[in-house]
Amino acid sequence: MAGYSRLRRNSAQRKALLRDLVTDLILNGSIETTAVKAKELKRIADKMITLGKTNTLASRRQAAEFIRFEKDAEGKFAIQKLFDEIAPKFANRNGGYTRVIKTGVRRGDATQMAIISFVE
Repeated sequence: MAGYSRLRRNSAQRKALLRDLVTDLILNGSIETTAVKAKELKRIADKMITLGKTNTLASRRQAAEFIRFEKDAEGKFAIQKLFDEIAPKFANRNGGYTRVIKTGVRRGDATQMAIISFVE
């Protein structure tokens, strides 16, 4: 078995889905999704925060390749928010920046749902 879940999508669709989810997580702070998607998102979000902690031009470019250029309600781009607000909060922490809390099953198809958010 591979080291990741395929999420019943081909590689381009899976990458697009995870890019959207990590961008929404950075902009909103927490999102509700399925437990399997949250588990995959956790790996990528932790990598993005690690890039944000190094805060070099190379790390900004690597993060910009993956994170979409969307703005939050205050008009800040997701990249700016990651490097200016989120990553400095975790300067003294070595990993484990996000948490996944299982909430129950979805009514329509009985899929396990979860909330993924940043650890304070």
